[in-house]
Amino acid sequence: MWCLELLLTLLLIINDASCQWNVWVPRDISAMTNSCVVIPCTFMYPSGIRPYRGIHGIWYFGQPYPQLFPPVVFKTRTDIVHESYKGRTKLLGDLHQRNCTLLINNIGPEHSGRYYFRADLGGANMYTYPDFSELRVLDQPNIDVPEEIVSDESLELTCYAPDNCPDMTPEIQWMYTDYLPDPEFSTDYQEDSNTAVLSSTLTFTPRPMHNGQLLGCRVSYPNTTLVYERLISLDIKYAPRSVWVNVSSEVMEGRSVVLHCEVESNPHSRISWMFGDQELIWDEASNISLSLDDVMPAQEGLYTCVGNNGFGMMNTSLYLAVKYPPREPVVNNSMTVVEGTSLALHCSTQGSPAPTLTWLKDGELIGTITADELSVLQIIDITPQGDGQYRCLAENEHGRASSSFNITVEYAPVLLEESKCTVIREGVQCVCMATGNPEPTIEFYLPDLNITINESDRRYNFYTHIDGYTSTGMIKLREKGERADSGGPAVNVHCSIFNMYGRESVLLELQQEKKYMMAVIVGTIGGVAVIAFIIAAVRYVGQNNKKENGNPRQEVVLENPALSYSAVKKDKQNLRKKVGEDGDYQPVGSMAGLEKQEMNYAVLEFIRARP
Repeated sequence: MWCLELLLTLLLIINDASCQWNVWVPRDISAMTNSCVVIPCTFMYPSGIRPYRGIHGIWYFGQPYPQLFPPVVFKTRTDIVHESYKGRTKLLGDLHQRNCTLLINNIGPEHSGRYYFRADLGGANMYTYPDFSELRVLDQPNIDVPEEIVSDESLELTCYAPDNCPDMTPEIQWMYTDYLPDPEFSTDYQEDSNTAVLSSTLTFTPRPMHNGQLLGCRVSYPNTTLVYERLISLDIKYAPRSVWVNVSSEVMEGRSVVLHCEVESNPHSRISWMFGDQELIWDEASNISLSLDDVMPAQEGLYTCVGNNGFGMMNTSLYLAVKYPPREPVVNNSMTVVEGTSLALHCSTQGSPAPTLTWLKDGELIGTITADELSVLQIIDITPQGDGQYRCLAENEHGRASSSFNITVEYAPVLLEESKCTVIREGVQCVCMATGNPEPTIEFYLPDLNITINESDRRYNFYTHIDGYTSTGMIKLREKGERADSGGPAVNVHCSIFNMYGRESVLLELQQEKKYMMAVIVGTIGGVAVIAFIIAAVRYVGQNNKKENGNPRQEVVLENPALSYSAVKKDKQNLRKKVGEDGDYQPVGSMAGLEKQEMNYAVLEFIRARP
């Protein structure tokens, strides 16, 4: 109230400085519902006007023009006011002192609006001032919240309560501050244009965890039941603080997989899935999913989810492993090498998990098993035995694959042990066998006759045969014309073998000559002994028969004796019974046993002979 008195004094001092109709009221004023409000008011009129029968005043609501019949808030001449203001209004100022201050009690939301003052000096000296005071009736206190609250930055929140009711002084208290880190409170009292506002400021540093938390301001008036509250939800802006993705996963080639990503931030982040430097998908949301269909091995690798909301950026990666069986191994091309060459055989493949590589030669394991995508088989000074098919076998838990190639080893001829000359019935047979690559050419040379026998000279029954890398040559030396003398067959035979890598000539030995002579001697002696034994046996039997019978010797007379032969071979097919469709035969009848024994016999029947 002392403010009003001060204002009035100042206006009176400058009274003579103005001669116009003028009024001063606060442009804006506020009050809590069900409380009261005082609208300060000071008016002036031209100095040449003398009030007639005193000074009167009227307060209008909403409109300044009487002809529009605005609601009357207060009127000094009568008690006739608008229904909503009956018993609520009172003029606190002295109009003769040009003070038109108005008190409104027990205000409600319907009293919010513009208030105009009209001065009545009598007669035609009536004037409604166009300036107004706008009253705002509040049902809750105001909280001043910054447009943007950023995490980890100091924040000030201010709660305001109007103090424009002389008989009621407000008190402010903050609610739900127990969870705040080190909150600080301060109170301030502000006056502006004769209106008063009590404020309380809360200061703290918010964290992302405070986003969405409630804070409240309570305004109360002591010795009354009037309590006003307002709650706000904190909208804390913060950079992405966590990015969640799937754990690193595996997927079989050709199948589908979904990669999920969730980003915690405020506001929502721009989320994107990256594969290397390539952005696969993005969205401004709290989560995003990346679907990969018909996955190929080329899609294996590191996938990164990136969240960025302008306050910061964060990312998390996962590794996607694509499992697949080994690919067909890449190996050397088939090759032809010379004996003694050293080789490095390579086998490379791809597979997930990494396959094991195994080297096989002609189906047999060689070398070591390698658990890698590359295997090198070293062959030092290859021999003819290294010739063959080499296969690299790749295996993992999802399948297997292999590739093959051939190594051909070329080498000089080598004479085989089977090379020799043998005594046969017709004379001497010489065989020469050699292996080599290319296949060796075979020639025979008879030094005693100075004769070379080969494919172009096919004397002596020259015969050749090639089987793979083995060549065989054979000749027969017969008695006629090939005996050096009557002492035995000529065995001085040379075998010559050659190809592009070498030549060799060897004298063939007559390895079986002594065995053959021994067989002749033994056979002759054995035959004589058998004949002598038969003659002795016959003579012995004849003498015994003569002694027993005492009869004179009679010669055996053979008169066309009957001769019977066995029919086993001749009639064998007649003793079989064909069974089945495969042509098998089964012996039948009493002759079934003869099928296996192949028995042959002959019978002589003697007529009228002695027993």
